[in-house]
Amino acid sequence: MDDLINSINEKYNALGHDPNVFLKGLLLSKPLNYWDYIQVDTLLTLQKPKTDFADEYIFIVYHQITELLLALVNHEMKQVIEATTIDQEMIAEKVGRINRYMEVMDSSFAVMFRGMNWDDYNTFRIALAPASGFQAVSFRMIELMCTDLINLVKPNLRATHSTFDAEKMLKDVYWQDAGMDRKTGKKSLMLRQFEEKYLSQIIAQAEAMKRKNLQCIVQNISSMTDDLKNALRKMDYIFNVKWPLSHLRTAEHYLISKGQKTASTGMSDWQKYLHPNYQRRMFFPFLWSENELKDWGNFEIV
Repeated sequence: MDDLINSINEKYNALGHDPNVFLKGLLLSKPLNYWDYIQVDTLLTLQKPKTDFADEYIFIVYHQITELLLALVNHEMKQVIEATTIDQEMIAEKVGRINRYMEVMDSSFAVMFRGMNWDDYNTFRIALAPASGFQAVSFRMIELMCTDLINLVKPNLRATHSTFDAEKMLKDVYWQDAGMDRKTGKKSLMLRQFEEKYLSQIIAQAEAMKRKNLQCIVQNISSMTDDLKNALRKMDYIFNVKWPLSHLRTAEHYLISKGQKTASTGMSDWQKYLHPNYQRRMFFPFLWSENELKDWGNFEIV
């Protein structure tokens, strides 16, 4: 016990804080319990359905879980990017964690695919317009942490960006096609809402990540281990092929499976937006062979 008290004294004296104040506070504190620590009561009040359809609750909870998984991805990415030294073992570990989170996200589409009544979903979704999963800024921020901005620009427009200009390049990123008619130059309400709320933050993130994103970090490694290379390839595949295809299959189930194509709540051309063959984005193009790049979206890796 004396050793424990001495350690506490050393810790708080080093911080310039009176150890006795800390100990008195500990004496007055209530024992911790699960529901307060996890904030269960608050968490279960965050579902606010817009309709009386029971399956809308599933739809909301599913997307909230997705946001929490993306928060875990962001948590791991920050640790890699903010590290002061390049440690391949640490990066491989963090990327491995990210891959597990993304595997959960990918498999979780079954919650919606098999867990909602088709007719009910296609009725209550009308009340959600113009809200769309497209507006999940967490995913946009993570993309910018993963790779150079030019890799998110539509392939046919990359040659027009010879110098880095985040604001101009973001006008040509692949996801703009989900909310903008390039023939008329008009943006959907979904995209306008999204940009009004988040565009300044996205531009700032793009500029901050210009030379410190994950691609930049790993490209400075002269001899990459197989563990790290395989983890990065798997990450690229899950983010940019596997997850979009699972999303696409789920959308097809609800929006075209009964013989007619239905518009998304955000009014996007969702089939082109979601399919990797149209997006053709990858975080680490230098890790893929020429044949793999040509066949992007049409092969599987484990």
